[in-house]
Amino acid sequence: MQQPPPMLLPLLRSPLQGELLAWLFLHPEDEYPQMDLAHLFGVSAAGVSREVDRLSEAGLVHHRRVGNLRLVRAATDTALSRPLTELLALTYGPIAVLPEMLSGLSGVEEAYVYGSWAARYRGEPGPVPHDIDVLVIGDADIDDLDDVAQNARRRLGREVSIRRVTRRDWESPDGHPLLESVRSRPLVKLKIGAV
Repeated sequence: MQQPPPMLLPLLRSPLQGELLAWLFLHPEDEYPQMDLAHLFGVSAAGVSREVDRLSEAGLVHHRRVGNLRLVRAATDTALSRPLTELLALTYGPIAVLPEMLSGLSGVEEAYVYGSWAARYRGEPGPVPHDIDVLVIGDADIDDLDDVAQNARRRLGREVSIRRVTRRDWESPDGHPLLESVRSRPLVKLKIGAV
């Protein structure tokens, strides 16, 4: 079944294509086993393999075999790599950048992107989001979260705001207008500690 184009970047074929390209181009120094990428994005190995084949034929990614592993990395040696990296940072960047930034922080139990970016990611039509709204569940230090927001802003090219709530408030949002609103709209859970 054909999927509609992703609302974050409608010129791409699929959300998987955007996620895969963003992950590779926003981690250009790394090479990833194809199976790890399938696990990361929750899709079949065959789906990732087909996408890697397409992207490789287009010269956007490189792959090589080491034993049974097929390792994949961004093709950073082309004229498209810099503008493509910037475009991917502005669109799919949050799912590629924020998990690694939040993974090292003590007290981060879960994290979600909400607001207009999450709505576009989930397929709701609308303009390109101006900022990224992140909700962290746990007791992470506010100053550490502010540092992450500033670093993410530089890397993603747009404002990033991070709010922190306790596990108790997250599980019982009654009387918390922000949490009630956030939970009623699209959320994108960040894969803290992935790959």
